[in-house]
This record gives sequence, C-alpha cells and structure tokens, in this order.
Amino acid sequence: MSVPLADRFIQLAYDPGISPKAGGLPGLSVLKTVVNSVNMFGIIAVVGALAVSLGVWAWGHHTGGHQSEANGKKGAVVAAGAALGLGAANGIVAFFSALGSQVH
Repeated sequence: MSVPLADRFIQLAYDPGISPKAGGLPGLSVLKTVVNSVNMFGIIAVVGALAVSLGVWAWGHHTGGHQSEANGKKGAVVAAGAALGLGAANGIVAFFSALGSQVH
C-alpha cells in the first residue's frame, strides 16, 4: 500500500535524516587550516590591543587624563572579552551543536 504524498512530507518534516559528516566535501582540511589561522591571527591581534589599552590606561592614570584612563580600561575589558570569545569559540560551537542535536 502506498503512502499519500502529504503523509510523506509530514514524515520528512519530523525526521529529514540529515546529520553532520566529516569528509563529505573536498577541501575540508584546507578550510579547517584557514579557520585555525584566522583564529590565531585574531588572538595575536587581541594581545596587541590589550597591550596598547593597558598602556593607554597607565598613561592616562599617570598624567591625570581621565578620558584616556577610561578608554584604556574599556579597551582592556573589550580585549579580554575578545580573547575569551576566540579561545572558547570551538567549545561554544561544539556545545550548541550537541545541544541542537538533542532536539527532536
């Protein structure tokens, strides 16, 4: 007995049968290398931004420049947050990917 077309679409909406699979596309290793390199570039840039922000903070405090001191503090916090995000990016994506795979 054949299943009506509408019932097949309803079943497809519940379980499309798609899951992530490594090695399905050519160039996956190259893409991983590029993303790793971009992440490392970002971390190195954050180290420089943190160094500059801490220098501005110290200079502003030393010279009495309250605006420079505040900007240095903001820059240091932003750089620390960016370092946290870059370092945790893989874990965050893995966490939410695993969480999403549990949705039925």
